[in-house]
Amino acid sequence: MSDYHSIVKPVSDIDEKERQAMSDLYLTFYDGSCRERFEADLAAKTEALLVYAETVLIGFTTLELYECNFAGRKTRIIYSGDTIVDPAHWGQQALAFAWISRIGQLRYIEPNTPMYWFLIVKGHRTFRFLPAFAKSFYPHWEEDRSDLKPLLDHLAHEKFGAEYKTESGVVEYATSHGHLKAEIAEPSPEEIDKPSVALFLARNSRFREGSELCCLCEIEESNMRPLTLRLFRKSLK
Repeated sequence: MSDYHSIVKPVSDIDEKERQAMSDLYLTFYDGSCRERFEADLAAKTEALLVYAETVLIGFTTLELYECNFAGRKTRIIYSGDTIVDPAHWGQQALAFAWISRIGQLRYIEPNTPMYWFLIVKGHRTFRFLPAFAKSFYPHWEEDRSDLKPLLDHLAHEKFGAEYKTESGVVEYATSHGHLKAEIAEPSPEEIDKPSVALFLARNSRFREGSELCCLCEIEESNMRPLTLRLFRKSLK
C-alpha cells in the first residue's frame, strides 16, 4: 500500500514545482482546459489540499473561503474548486479525511456564524461525496431541501452570472471550461443504479460538455454523518 499523506497550503505558498505537478495531474484527466485556465482558477482560491503517495502528487482539491451577506445575515461560504484524484489511487480516503478535518477547523473558527459548502459538480463521483459527508443538501433525491435554493441561486449568480441557469441549477458554458475525459467520466453499470448518480445524470445531462451542477450543503454538526462529525471534532485537538 502507498504511504499517503496530505498537506494544506495557502495558494500563495504553492511553489512552481507544485503548481506544475497540480496542472499536469489535472490536465491528464480533463479535456477542455489548459494551464492558463487552471492557473486562473487556482489564483481565485484561498488554499489547496494536496495528497501524496510517497513523494508523488496523486490528488488535490482547492477551496475559497469567503463571506457574504444573505437575508440580512453574515454567512461563511466554502466554495470548492478544481478537484482530481489519479484513478490509480481511487479508493484511498486520505483526501476525503483531510478535507473533512480542514473544513472542521474552518467551521469552528466562527461557530456561531452559519457556514455552507458551495460545490459545483462536473462528475458523478464528486457528487457522491455529498451523501458520504452530510445527511442532507440540495439537490437531494429523497429529502426536500428547497429551503437552500435561494442562497444557492444567490451564490451561483454572483459567481457565474448568466451562465448559471436558475431553473435547472446548472452552470452552462458556451464552451467547456474543463470536463472529465470520456474514459473516466461515465458511470459504471453498478454506479448507475445508485440514487445519487441517477440524480446527477438527470439534473446535469450535459456533464460531458462541461456543464456543472450547483449544490449547497449546510455545515452544521446536526447535518453531519457520524464519521464526518468525529473527524470534525478530532480536528480541534
